[in-house]
Amino acid sequence: METEKYGALFTPWKIGNVEIKNRIVMCPMGGTSLFGWFELTGCHFDKEAAALFLERAKNNVGLIIPGIAPLRDTFWGKWLWQNKKMFEDLKLFMEEIHKTGAKLFIQLTAGMGRSWAITELVAPLHKNKFTRALLKPILDTSHELASPSPQPSRWAHDIECPEMTVEQIHEIIEAFAKTAKLCKEAGVDGVEVHAVHEGYLLDQFAIEFFNKRTDEYGGSFENRYRFAAEVVKAIKTSCGADYPVSLRYSVESKMKGFCEGAMPGEDFVEVGRGREESERAAKYLEDAGYDMLNADNGTYDSWYWAHPPMYMPENCNLSDVAHIKNFVSIPVVCAGRMDPEVGAKAVAEGKIDAVGVARQFLVDPAWITKLIEDREEEIKPCICCHAGCFNFSSSKGHANTQDLTDTMGLSRCALNPETMQSKKYYIAPAKKKKKIAVIGGGIGGMEAAILLAKRGHTVTLYEKSADLGGVFIAAAAPSFKEKDKALIKWYIRELSRQPVTVCLNTEITDLKTLDADEIIVATGAVAKKIPVKGAETAVEAIDYLLGKKEVGETVAVIGGGLTGCEIAYDLSLKGKKPIIVEMQDDLITTKGISLANTSYLRDYFKTNKTPVYLETALSEIADGKVILRDKEGKTFEVACDSVILSVGYDPAPVAAKGRRVHVIGDAKAVGNLRTVIWGAWDIGMKL
Repeated sequence: METEKYGALFTPWKIGNVEIKNRIVMCPMGGTSLFGWFELTGCHFDKEAAALFLERAKNNVGLIIPGIAPLRDTFWGKWLWQNKKMFEDLKLFMEEIHKTGAKLFIQLTAGMGRSWAITELVAPLHKNKFTRALLKPILDTSHELASPSPQPSRWAHDIECPEMTVEQIHEIIEAFAKTAKLCKEAGVDGVEVHAVHEGYLLDQFAIEFFNKRTDEYGGSFENRYRFAAEVVKAIKTSCGADYPVSLRYSVESKMKGFCEGAMPGEDFVEVGRGREESERAAKYLEDAGYDMLNADNGTYDSWYWAHPPMYMPENCNLSDVAHIKNFVSIPVVCAGRMDPEVGAKAVAEGKIDAVGVARQFLVDPAWITKLIEDREEEIKPCICCHAGCFNFSSSKGHANTQDLTDTMGLSRCALNPETMQSKKYYIAPAKKKKKIAVIGGGIGGMEAAILLAKRGHTVTLYEKSADLGGVFIAAAAPSFKEKDKALIKWYIRELSRQPVTVCLNTEITDLKTLDADEIIVATGAVAKKIPVKGAETAVEAIDYLLGKKEVGETVAVIGGGLTGCEIAYDLSLKGKKPIIVEMQDDLITTKGISLANTSYLRDYFKTNKTPVYLETALSEIADGKVILRDKEGKTFEVACDSVILSVGYDPAPVAAKGRRVHVIGDAKAVGNLRTVIWGAWDIGMKL
């Protein structure tokens, strides 16, 4: 380990009387609760999450905070403290955690309120009084949506969240105290209260924009923060003054309005908790009894601050969190795309007490160990895609459009199929060693080759170009894709570490020429063609990304999906003037792309006044203009210097599926890195 760079991260510190061996905190992530997540069987001790945390504990993390544990089961409505068997299992697990030297706090949530990600499947059931009543014993949607005041759901704007009663508030406070006591008795080192953070329920009470109550839990500053203050006081009464209680805390809301966030560096009017109120709130919450602030920024209206996509700057919350530390004497942790070197420097300078890291632990469980052992180049990077860990997606007029199976399976990882899926994806020696040819050196082909080699097969990888990476080379080209570039380097290095024969500049057109028992086809996809006049004069998305063709000052981007929007964002960052044309009623309507990512791009284009033509089709590309057609069929012209086509892709397998031929990735069905990588494992584990 380079002590000069990272030394400060590996010094001990204390939360109350509990000493933590280093300054790296594994932050909570939905789906990693030790009490299960959103499961029809009800909460139970989750062995999958336990295995996840134990592996990270053995790999040198200092403090682990599992994902939110609802005080009341999402399904069936049983309170956590009523499930005594679960805490008996937890006690045995804590003994194993403590053998590693790590500490663990359990995060307990008051609830989500308006931020509850109600799905497209459940939303219509809630809207109908009869089905809502019928569903209530199984899933009480009114309880899940209950907010400080009546207001629209963040995810389904046509649903009004009911006002939480004082009786319900007191029930939750009591549940915090009872559950924390059971955690303490199970050997848990502390609890974290979720949360005056990210616009969750306690945060909604704290923020005047959401809280319009006129009773003792609304109105004045003290009343709005009363709920959070009473929670910690109840826990301390139940568990003792010395039992550590952390608070998940957002320094600033970064909100311009309902479902509208602020861009980094933007001059805006804060409608949520601003810096001045936060200075007062942080001290008030410390005085109430909290022993640590686990901090970042944002709400679900500015979700990209709490869940930064690749478009957000690294260390995006550090300056705000460091500022708030000046107003408290308790430890302060900062999370949000934290770079270890920058984090170590901030700790050394006393700006923060520890560095919070979340999704990097899903991609690479041993990243801290690799850092300590000077093996940084072996760390598989998180690319902030949220495609496996938090892919709640939404677009105009839709609630959470993600499939219920995905909603129930958070904190998996697009890049690491084994994460939270160890029973489905694992590396086992092949029963029969085979010669396997992999055609295509993109991410899917490299993933398959690495997996097959680890299983003991003899693998040869064929790539027709001079470089490995496939279409992902173009995807990683923009300046904000530094982690994508690092991922390609990781794959090339990892491939070189395996006994795989790599044949570059080798195009395979006839499978009969291959000496192989099995053949993996991973030849990707090709850009769609559109039958409009002048299309041949346009620039293909890949050609633009690879820098093969220049574009002018004003550029019409045809296609407002993820690739089209990222191209428009890249153009804007370069000082050009993009125009987006999209046939759907919103940008990026594809399922599985996290709202944290899509809302950033939508807000960016809105803030920067980028022209966006929705429900609009391209009719013709002419000299110096595009001719468009709106949903009523009316045509109009928009001036531009260049046109970039980003209208999707078609699979391009070099051969069809056969007895010994297996088609994976985009060659099978166009998707994303998650479908490509998981698909490679689906086949690779069977051979």
